[in-house]
Amino acid sequence: MSKRFNAAASMPKEVKEVVQEPKQDKQVRLLNDPNPGHFSLIRAYHLADCITLLNGFCGFTSILSSMRYCMGPPTATTDLYIALAFMPLGLFFDFFDGKVARWRGKSSLMGQELDSLADLISFGVAPAASAFAVGLRTPLDQLLLTLFVLAGLARLARFNVTTGNVPKDATGKAAYFEGLPIPTSLTIVGLMAFWVSRGWIQGEVPLGTVGAGILEVHPVVGLFAAHACTMVSKTLHVPKL
Repeated sequence: MSKRFNAAASMPKEVKEVVQEPKQDKQVRLLNDPNPGHFSLIRAYHLADCITLLNGFCGFTSILSSMRYCMGPPTATTDLYIALAFMPLGLFFDFFDGKVARWRGKSSLMGQELDSLADLISFGVAPAASAFAVGLRTPLDQLLLTLFVLAGLARLARFNVTTGNVPKDATGKAAYFEGLPIPTSLTIVGLMAFWVSRGWIQGEVPLGTVGAGILEVHPVVGLFAAHACTMVSKTLHVPKL
């Protein structure tokens, strides 16, 4: 006992601090573990990630409802209303997942990618599918709707790559969006819902068509083309609320 005491007394006063490595996030550990076990991807999800998946669920349900409407009689608009209603519900989950991530301090690169992919489904593909169901079905209509979806895809990819370069405020929040955020496509969705309520669908789409043959087009599809241009714009800065 005395030897141990003397050894401790003879130690220099300068004692090296033991630096503990920060605890690794469960998601990072599971995704990088070569032998993570069964259902590792599910176990890696944070609560916010699960909410983000609900956004994707709403978007895909909307797409299926649009397809179901196209298969049924033109007068049965219930499925079309369901398709249009699920997109704003997806927006609720899109806002909610960010609040949960900040509340729990569990933001991640995986969550960022999930958010972008879910947004593409709910606010890119789903609105285009509903527009097709409403009656924008000419070849040129379809081309412009496709360009709208591709613009949304490009905008979300650019956001993921450049989000670190956007100026931040004192709280670390981005000061603005580069280009119009893809959820703003819900303004067109709201307009389509109004058309459905008035029966302006199929052959009664507002403004009808212009041109003929392969160049026949519904002028209202220009709303999607214009929105596509604003999404990919780099000079358009939208203040972040």
